[in-house]
Amino acid sequence: MPLRILVTADATADCKQAIALIDGFGAEYLLADRGYDTNEVIENASLAGMSFVIPPKRN
Repeated sequence: MPLRILVTADATADCKQAIALIDGFGAEYLLADRGYDTNEVIENASLAGMSFVIPPKRN
């Protein structure tokens, strides 16, 4: 299973790094937590041919 990791400062939002992690990655599914439930992440995953599995936000 391919894996990528980006290490950032505490205050950096995870979802801001997701696009760089998805870019050029071949996978059937994107498994992520609620922190990645943004339109930009979902759109990029879809364009990469991935089905996304992200629990919905509580609000």
